[in-house]
Amino acid sequence: MNRRLRLGVNIDHVATIRNARGGLYPDPARAAVEALEAGADGITAHLREDRRHISDADIDTLAAMLAERGRPLNLEMAVTAEMREIALRHRPHAVCLVPERREERTTEGGLDVAGGHNWIAPFVMKLKDAGSRVSLFIGADPMQVEAAARTGAQVVELHTGAFCDAARESRVREAGAHLDALMIAARQAASLGLEVHAGHGIDYDTVEAVAAIPEVVELNIGHFLIGEAIFVGLGPAIRRMRALMDDARGVEA
Repeated sequence: MNRRLRLGVNIDHVATIRNARGGLYPDPARAAVEALEAGADGITAHLREDRRHISDADIDTLAAMLAERGRPLNLEMAVTAEMREIALRHRPHAVCLVPERREERTTEGGLDVAGGHNWIAPFVMKLKDAGSRVSLFIGADPMQVEAAARTGAQVVELHTGAFCDAARESRVREAGAHLDALMIAARQAASLGLEVHAGHGIDYDTVEAVAAIPEVVELNIGHFLIGEAIFVGLGPAIRRMRALMDDARGVEA
């Protein structure tokens, strides 16, 4: 198992720090450049309906900058008409559809694709027709994996938050059960022709277990890396994460 994993770095929380003072610094676009130079394969940004961190102007800047460099932008967004129009205007390399509630601090749980199939499937097709690769952010639930495949989406991103929380809190049996569920869901998704990504809550202590799941081809990591960058710098934080991912796959540096 020596297939190198892709790493998408989410730069949302650089914007969170900027917005705390209402100024221009720190610049998410600068963070994106540094992330790419440190080994990231692409950049992820979540344009929330309340614009709590990434702004429309950030998406404009990131889309142009990444296109110029030939690197992918993964635009995370809710399944709303407003977000669909923004995605259709920018036509990013990838769009990841996520659940979103204004009162949540961060994305909680996966998208209910099974329950929302009739409105998610047409949404997916519009984005695909515009040339974007569409990913659905879901829990490790066989019903949701099967529903995701029926929408026509090319990718699922498995929510790793429950596993990471349990592992960090030394709830060993629970962490093992969550990891088993992730492995089963990844295997099922791949068998249905879906590309498998994973993300949410991943840090240095949890990345290797997720990275070792053979069907996973991409990890999206953000909050932890931005937090770690306060102490060691963004480049070193990403390079260490990249090294742990490579170790888990047996990939030589």
